[in-house]
Amino acid sequence: MPAGNHPQRLYIGIDIGGTFTDFVVFDQTVDQVATFKILSTPSNPATSVLQGLARITSELPLTIIHGSTVATNALLERKGARTAFVTTKGFRDMLRLGRQNRRALYDWFSGGVEPLVPSEQCFEISERVDHQGHVLIPLNETEIPPLVEFLNVNHIQSVAVSCLFSFAHPIHEQQVAERLRRAGFFVTPSHELLPEFREYERASTTVVNAYVSPVLDQYLGELEDKLSVHSFHIMQSNGGRIQAAQAREQGVRSILSGPAGGVVGALHVAKLAGHDKLITFDMGGTSTDVSLVDGDLETTSETEVGGFPIRVPVIDIHTVGAGGGSLARIDEGGALRVGPESAGADPGPACYGRRGQIPTVTDANLLLGRLPPTGLLGGELPLDVQASINAMKGLTVGLAINPIAGCSELEVAALGIVQVVNTQMERAIRVISMERGHDPRDYVLVSFGGAGGVHACDLARGIGIRRVLVPPSASTLSAYGMLTAHVRVDAVQTIMRDDEPSHEELHKSFSPMIQKCEADLKSQHVKPEDIEINCELDVRYLGQSFELTVPFSASYCASFEALHQQRYGYHQDHAAIEIVNLRVRGISRTKSPTPSRLPLVLTSDASQAIIGSHRFILSDGPVTAPHFARAQLQPGHEIKGPALLIQDDTTLMVGMKDQARIDEYGNVHIEIGPGAS
Repeated sequence: MPAGNHPQRLYIGIDIGGTFTDFVVFDQTVDQVATFKILSTPSNPATSVLQGLARITSELPLTIIHGSTVATNALLERKGARTAFVTTKGFRDMLRLGRQNRRALYDWFSGGVEPLVPSEQCFEISERVDHQGHVLIPLNETEIPPLVEFLNVNHIQSVAVSCLFSFAHPIHEQQVAERLRRAGFFVTPSHELLPEFREYERASTTVVNAYVSPVLDQYLGELEDKLSVHSFHIMQSNGGRIQAAQAREQGVRSILSGPAGGVVGALHVAKLAGHDKLITFDMGGTSTDVSLVDGDLETTSETEVGGFPIRVPVIDIHTVGAGGGSLARIDEGGALRVGPESAGADPGPACYGRRGQIPTVTDANLLLGRLPPTGLLGGELPLDVQASINAMKGLTVGLAINPIAGCSELEVAALGIVQVVNTQMERAIRVISMERGHDPRDYVLVSFGGAGGVHACDLARGIGIRRVLVPPSASTLSAYGMLTAHVRVDAVQTIMRDDEPSHEELHKSFSPMIQKCEADLKSQHVKPEDIEINCELDVRYLGQSFELTVPFSASYCASFEALHQQRYGYHQDHAAIEIVNLRVRGISRTKSPTPSRLPLVLTSDASQAIIGSHRFILSDGPVTAPHFARAQLQPGHEIKGPALLIQDDTTLMVGMKDQARIDEYGNVHIEIGPGAS
C-alpha cells in the first residue's frame, strides 16, 4: 500500500468465495476500512464483482486487488481452454505416465487423474538437448507448419510447450513458441514459466497454465472493459500480488489466490495483536483452509490442485471440503457424512429459502441456536428455520440417534453434523502441525471466514490449542489480506552443482535472476528504494531425491544441515551436498492499511452490549446465555462463556468455560477452557 506522498486512492480488496463475494474498501483520505458481502454468482463471477462495485461511490482513483477463483474453477471443473501439448520426440505420453512414484504404483484402487490434454492433442517435435544444455539433435523447424495446420483444424486455443532440459537450453522452445504465437495461439513455454528440472512436474505446471490462463484472460478482460480503475492487481498463491496483465499470461500463479489472501491478512492482524506463531483457520461456505505460520509466510513449490502437480511457489495451505454449505447425508453403511459436496450459493443451505432440500452445516448451526434468528448480513439474508427443519427431518429417517438430555431428535442430528465437520477440520490442522513436528499448543488459532466463528473454540479445544484470535473483519479477512499484500515476483533456475561453489560464484549466478525480478517490480510501478530481494537455494545431499530450501549465505551448508536435522531428525557429517535450484523472491516494501488503536474502557463489564439471552446448544448440551452485539463491545471488555457474539456478517460462539476479551484493535482474544470438544 503506497505510503508518504503517494496520491490518495480508494483501495478495494475483492474475494470471490463459493457462497459470498467479499469487499473490503480502504479510504486513504480518512484512513478507514469498510466491508460488505453479497451472494456470489457462480454462472458468471464477474456479475457479483460488478454488483458490489456499483455500491461504491467515490471521486478517488480506484485500485483493485482481486482474488479470483476463475482459474481454480476452470481447472477443477475441467472447463479450461482447448489445449495442446508439444514436447520432445519420444516423450508424447509424459502427461499420462506421470511421476510413477511408488505410492501411486502400489495403489490398486487409484485410477489416476485423467490428463487435461488428451493423447490426440499431444505432439512430438524432433529436437534433443542433454542435461547440461548441449544440443544433441537440432530443432527440425519443418515440423512446425504441419503442427500449426493440425492445431487450427482441431480448434486448439492454447498450447503448452515443454521440451526436455529446456531449463538448460531454452532456444528450441523459444523458436517453437514464436512460430505458434505468430499463428495466433496462446502459448506457454515452460522456460518462461518454470525453468526447473523434473520434466513431468514442469510439464504439468505448464499445461495447467495453458489450460486456465485463456479463461482467466477472458474474465479479467471483461472486468477491465467495464471498470474505470487506476490499477488492477490480482492476488497470487504465493501471498503477493501482480498486475492483472501479468496474471492474464500466467493464471497458474493465482490458482489459490483467495486462501492466500486469508493467510496474509491473518498474519497482519496477528502481528498487530502480538502473535507471530499462528494456525490460520478459514471456514467459508464451501471449504476450509488451514495453514501454519511460524514468524513469516511459508511457501512451497510442491503442491497439487485437482491431482495435478503445480511447482510455482504457493503458501503452504491445506484444504478440506468442509464449509457452511457442506451437505450432510447418510452413506451406504448408515454413517453420517458431511461434504465435500456443497450447496454453494445457489441453491445454498436450505435456510436460505432457495429450494435447498439437503441439510448443511449452516442449517445445523441454525437449529442449534448458534445463528441470529434475525438472519445474516444484518438481516439482508433472512433465515428460514422451517426449511432447515424440513431438510433435517429427511436426514433423520435413516440415522440412528442417541438422545441427549434437553435436546430434540433434530437438534441431536444437527449436533452430529457439527461434530463430524469439526473432526474433518481438526484432522486438517493435525496435518499442518503435528504431522510436521509442530506442537499446536504453541500457536494461536486465528479464526476467520463467515462460518468459522461458531466452530473455532470447539476446534481449538479438541486439538489442544489454548488461544483463539478472531479479528473484527473475520468474515472478510481474505479480501482484507489482499489490501495488505505486497507486490511479489518469483524466479527459479536449476543449476545442479555438487562442487560446493563459492559465495562469489553463486552471487554471479543469481545476478540475472535478480535483475529480472527488479525489472518486473519496476514495471509494476514499485520504486527502486522500495524493492527487497531475497535469494534462496534448494539443497540436498548428493543422491537424495528431495531438497530443502535455505537462505543464500556463505554458511548455506550449515543452514541446510541444521534444517535437515530439524525436519528429519538427523544430518550427515561430511556428506557431499548438491545445490539444485536458485530461487529469487522480489517484493515491494510498502505500507499496509492498519487500524487505529482504540483506548481501553475503564471497566471490563460488557453487559451494555447484551442484546438478549437465548437458548443455544453447545457440544455437551443446551444452555441459556447472553447474546452480545459485537459492534458495541469496547477494548477492555471481558466476557465469560457461554455466549454468542453477533455481528452482521458472522457469529462467534464462546464455550462454557472460555473467557474472551477485546483488545485495542477490536480483536476478540479467547482463552480456551476445559470441556467437551
